[in-house]
Amino acid sequence: MQEYSNNSYQASVASNFIRSVYTYMFLALAISGVIAYAIGSNPATFMSLFMTSTGGVSILFWVVMLAPIGISILISRGLERFSQEMLLFLFVLYSALMGCALSSIFVVYEMHSIAFTFFVASGAFAGMAILGYTTKTDLTKFGSLLYMVLIGMIIGGIVNYFIGNGMFDFILTIVGVFVFTGLIAYQMQQLKNVAFSPEFNDQTRNKLALVGGLQLYILFVNLFLTLLRLLGGRD
Repeated sequence: MQEYSNNSYQASVASNFIRSVYTYMFLALAISGVIAYAIGSNPATFMSLFMTSTGGVSILFWVVMLAPIGISILISRGLERFSQEMLLFLFVLYSALMGCALSSIFVVYEMHSIAFTFFVASGAFAGMAILGYTTKTDLTKFGSLLYMVLIGMIIGGIVNYFIGNGMFDFILTIVGVFVFTGLIAYQMQQLKNVAFSPEFNDQTRNKLALVGGLQLYILFVNLFLTLLRLLGGRD
């Protein structure tokens, strides 16, 4: 009876953790989505914020594009040192800056393409998240391999920026779809392991839920953008 009670309590704690992870993820998506649409659906606002009078990009554009990288590193490095409130502030700031960066898709792509791709990405995300949570197969080596491929993709993307090979870019995009869908399953399994681990106290668990939500948000956004490059119709 005592063992059943402990198992029931552990399952409840795990369920609350996963629920918190998705709450943070959806919060980030909501913040980014609202800001992206507010800026991107108004070309005049977008131009005034991110373009100069000579037709180049403004300093704010580069801040918006690069700052989220620094904030994500700051969150991961400051997990133990920062309070939950500080982490939440950085989390919201990250989501807002990403919303500003994502506003460009409303300028480049047609609205129906964005909506269609969002639903496709949501379906793919849900399927891989369920797979990652329910599978009995250890995805650790699989995840490590995918991160190595991702690093290769980033390097290849930088090189191709200067070369401008359309076929190579298409191949990178296709590979990216598989990499991000696979990483969603891997990350979901990692979060499940955290959820059922008894070694974390409530404070640490709350912080890990925030970081987990951020990780899933980043994977979803990257999957969405990769699919948009394949499926999206440009204005």
